[in-house]
Amino acid sequence: MPRIEKIAAVGAGLSGAVIGRELAEAGHEVEVFDTRSHIAGNCHTERDKDTGVMVHIYGPHIFHTDDCEVWDYVNRFQTFMPYKNRVKTTSNAQVYSLPINLHTINQFFGKAFRPDEARAFIEELADKAMEAPRTFEEQALRFVGKDLYDAFFKGYTQKQWGCSPTELPASILKRLPVRFNYDDNYFFHEYQGMPENGYTDMVGRILDHTNITVHLETQFHRSRDKDFDHIFYSGPLDGYFDYEYGRLGYRTLDFERFTYEGDYQGCAVMNYGDVSIPYTRVTEHKHFSPWEEHAGSVCYREFSRACGPEDIPYYPIRLIQEKEQLAQYVARAGQETSVTFVGRLGTYRYLDMDVTIREALDTARLYLSRNAGNAPMPAFLHPPA
Repeated sequence: MPRIEKIAAVGAGLSGAVIGRELAEAGHEVEVFDTRSHIAGNCHTERDKDTGVMVHIYGPHIFHTDDCEVWDYVNRFQTFMPYKNRVKTTSNAQVYSLPINLHTINQFFGKAFRPDEARAFIEELADKAMEAPRTFEEQALRFVGKDLYDAFFKGYTQKQWGCSPTELPASILKRLPVRFNYDDNYFFHEYQGMPENGYTDMVGRILDHTNITVHLETQFHRSRDKDFDHIFYSGPLDGYFDYEYGRLGYRTLDFERFTYEGDYQGCAVMNYGDVSIPYTRVTEHKHFSPWEEHAGSVCYREFSRACGPEDIPYYPIRLIQEKEQLAQYVARAGQETSVTFVGRLGTYRYLDMDVTIREALDTARLYLSRNAGNAPMPAFLHPPA
C-alpha cells in the first residue's frame, strides 16, 4: 500500500489547488498556504454588493483552450458559460476591432477590400527590409507597416511595458494575429467560456476535499521543508530564496475602480492605444457575464507600471538583466531535493490559465508515478527558458 505523504502546496491559486486536489484524491495529506485572505490567486472573483456584478478583482481572466481534458476538468467543478472575447480599441478618437481583422483594415484606411485585396495591401505596407526582426517594433513594421503599428501597438505597448518597443523582443508580437476576414473573436481556441459563479467558487470546489487544509494569510518559508515530504511552490521563484540574487523584474497593475448606472462602454474590454491616455484599457465587468442582467456597472481603468517589493507581480519582464538573474535562480533551485516550482511565478513565465492547469495536472501525475517516493522530483517540470 502506498505511503501517505505530507504535502505543502504554496499558493492557493490554480497551480496549488489542482496539484493539491490530485494528491489529496490519491490519499496524501495536503496543506495549502497563501499570504492573501482569499483563495484563487489573481483570478479571484467577487460579487459587488451594490450592483450584483461578478468582478474580476485583479483584472479579467478569460478561459480559452484547445485542451479537451483541461476543459472537462474545469467543468467538473464549475459550469462554464459561453463567452467570446471581442476586444475594441480607441485610437485617435476612433473605435476599432481587435485583433486587426478585415473590418479594422477597411475602417482604418477607408476601403472596402476583399480578403485577398487586403492581404496584398498590407503586404505592400510592410517593411520588407526587416528580413529577420529582432525587436517588437521591427516585427510590427514587418508585420503590418508603420500606420497600423503606430495606431494599435506602439503606444499601448509602451504603456504596458514601460519602455520603448525597440527594447522588447519580437516574440511578444508573434502572439498577436492579423486576420483577413471579419472574425473578431480574440482567441482561436475551440473551448472558450466563463465560470457561471466565478473563478473563486471553482477553486473553492477544487480545494474542497477532506485531505486538504487551507491556511490563508500565512507566509510559508523554506525553513519548513523538513515538515513535509514535498513542497509544490507557486510563489515567486526569487522569493523562495529570499531574493538572494536580487529581485526578478515584473510589471504590476493598478486599477481605478468606478461604477456607472447603465452601460458604460458597450463591451467588456476597450483598449486605449494613444500615449496621451495614461491607462491601457477600461474593463466593464458585467459584460464578462453576458448571461446576467445588471442595471449598474463596475469598471476598471487599468494602469501598468514597474512592480515594487510590496506590489502584486503580474507579467514577467524577461529582458537581458532578468534572464541573467533567472539563470542563477534556476541553478539554485536545481540544488533543492524536496521542492518543485510551478505556475507563473514559480517558473517566471507568462502562462494562460489552461496551460497552468495542464502543467499542474502533469506535475501531480509525475509525483504519483514516482514509485511511492523513491524517484526524485525535478525542481521544474517545465524549466524557465
